[in-house]
Amino acid sequence: MIRSVVRGFGAALPKRVVTNRELEETVDTSDEWIVQRTGIRQRYVAGEGETTASLGAEAAQNALDNAGLTVADIDLIICATSTPDNTFPATAVNIQNRLGMHHGFAFDLQAVCSGFVFAMSTADLHIRCGMAKRVLVIGAETFSRILDWTDRTTCVLFGDGAGALVLEAMECEGSDTDRGVLTSQLRSDGAHKDKLFVDGGPSTTGTVGHLRMEGREVFKHAVGMITDVIEAAFTATGTTAADIDWLVPHQANRRIIDASAKKLGIPLEKVVVTVDLHGNTSAASIPLALSVAAADGRIKQGDLVMLEAMGGGFTWGAVLLRW
Repeated sequence: MIRSVVRGFGAALPKRVVTNRELEETVDTSDEWIVQRTGIRQRYVAGEGETTASLGAEAAQNALDNAGLTVADIDLIICATSTPDNTFPATAVNIQNRLGMHHGFAFDLQAVCSGFVFAMSTADLHIRCGMAKRVLVIGAETFSRILDWTDRTTCVLFGDGAGALVLEAMECEGSDTDRGVLTSQLRSDGAHKDKLFVDGGPSTTGTVGHLRMEGREVFKHAVGMITDVIEAAFTATGTTAADIDWLVPHQANRRIIDASAKKLGIPLEKVVVTVDLHGNTSAASIPLALSVAAADGRIKQGDLVMLEAMGGGFTWGAVLLRW
């Protein structure tokens, strides 16, 4: 059968680093409070000329270089983002143009922090049905542009950045020892919309709006939802937590990450954590974390890797793949 195998990875971050100490000067918070409750120590914030598309294009080019490919080899670009450069056209076509790619097709996918997991599943379906041989899957965000920088409950949490993978069709045996995406498990429940949302939009206020969050409510649901899709992925593939080499979670909050790993029985030394460096970069967080762990040699070919995320909506999902 055809599997979607990771051929290359790449990342991009804005130039400016904003530490917790710097935020102490503008909002009523402290480095100790932020670290204790979230694990975040710094985040990257986009400056003039840095946008979701520019960061996404840089990450995509780095992934192509890592894969030893060019845009001529790509059939499809999927960009997961909640902070597009424009209401339309899709940021993905902006990235396509920046890369000098004038063939194939490109589109955005919006599932907030779960966006990259949803995009991976979508790319896998396109590859397995024969619509594309190679896909650039990008998570890119500039959440700093939708934050209320006077709201200490949200502005300390988020950051900007982009990450990308190149997925390639490969003929495999059809067993769980194959490389590539083995299963995707996706969920959503719109009843939770008001717990994490942006209070603006073209059809409602005609403005971009700001991010609003009921942090305790999100935390209350997060661990259960995350374990739900991960356990579904185990059931679908006949694997267990003991088989996992690396858990790469959405980097929202260190306490959520640790609690989820503990509930699933996955040792913390098998969990990739970058929330301290990047903050919550929404759809960009998983590919950024993957790029860090693959670049430093932790994630190696043949490793069984679990990706998981939960985001506004609520949306949540997991992808199990063999690197």
